[in-house]
Amino acid sequence: MTAALLSTKGLSLSFGGVVAADSIDFALHPGERLAVVGQNGAGKTTFINIVTGYLKPTSGHVYFAGQEITGHSPRDITLRGVGRSFQLPQVFGEHTVRECLLIAASVKSRRPGGFLRPLAQAVDADAVDATLELLQLGARAHDLAGALPEGQRKLLDVAMALMGKPQLLIMDEPTSGVSTDEKHGLMKVLMRALDERKVTSIFVEHDIDIVRQHATRLAAWIAGRIAADGPPEQVLADPAVIRNVIGE
Repeated sequence: MTAALLSTKGLSLSFGGVVAADSIDFALHPGERLAVVGQNGAGKTTFINIVTGYLKPTSGHVYFAGQEITGHSPRDITLRGVGRSFQLPQVFGEHTVRECLLIAASVKSRRPGGFLRPLAQAVDADAVDATLELLQLGARAHDLAGALPEGQRKLLDVAMALMGKPQLLIMDEPTSGVSTDEKHGLMKVLMRALDERKVTSIFVEHDIDIVRQHATRLAAWIAGRIAADGPPEQVLADPAVIRNVIGE
């Protein structure tokens, strides 16, 4: 098997007497689509926040592409190749959709004088337009981001993350707040985009049908630990997962 893209060793975090992450040993390999499931408070978002630099662990280590990133800032981790989208989309509501991508692209830009030139000249505008089309946002390019419906704001959040050319994208509940009729179409667009850009992914999800359709691997969290990890159908058949996560 290829070397792990993301891994953790003995990763732990406590808030007072509450153990949010309990000695997590984990490895994700290039090309995987990992779905993460668990009840509220199980530790899913805590794990994501540690990996992406928003929380510092009490103990343990995080590695990305062979380098330790434990305790690094979110900006540094992003520049190293870990993208993230959020449960509540983090977009610039007062800017147009295209301007949001231009701003996101400028963070990664290394062009000389990038901070002294207009955004459209400082970044690869063709890459911006290609990403808009990839996420099916081309027709909304000149609309204000704040005016988009929730599903399209989710797509825009991912599009902005992709402008950083990540190797790994972590998505926190990409279908939350999206209607049942729209969420499957949204996930198809997202996964097609990630496949085209060859981006490995982790996504937190509560809809088991979405997990079955789009994940190649499933990790179920219970009380700060990964209680089951493997092929989705195998994990979903685990008695502890049925009892504590699915609730059937």
